[in-house]
Amino acid sequence: MTGDMQALYFKMSRALADYARCIDDDRLEEWPSFFVENCLYKVTTADNHCEGLEAGVIFANSRGMLSDRISALRQANIYERQCYRHLIGPPSILSSGDDDLRGEAAFMVARIMRDGTTLLFATGRYLDI
Repeated sequence: MTGDMQALYFKMSRALADYARCIDDDRLEEWPSFFVENCLYKVTTADNHCEGLEAGVIFANSRGMLSDRISALRQANIYERQCYRHLIGPPSILSSGDDDLRGEAAFMVARIMRDGTTLLFATGRYLDI
């Protein structure tokens, strides 16, 4: 791996770690800052992704929409207190060009309830540009 690719790999790894830590530390109001203003953020099933279907659990096409989701979570959606812990595998650089970097990383998220009960919440992969 060249020095340039090592630097990109390190930046990608650091960005994923900081992203997960922000969520795990419940600093959700900071979370939208990980995205550009005109972003595209989707959470979908593996089947829908493979079929090229847009439907998913979450869809946002701007940082403002992400901020709105956080506001709704904090103010309208009332849940039992819980926290999350992300485990992210080593990222893979799929391509890099002058204008973008495409990468992928597998993840697992555990949800920890107030009484300490821990459940596997989600598994999947981040596909980032």
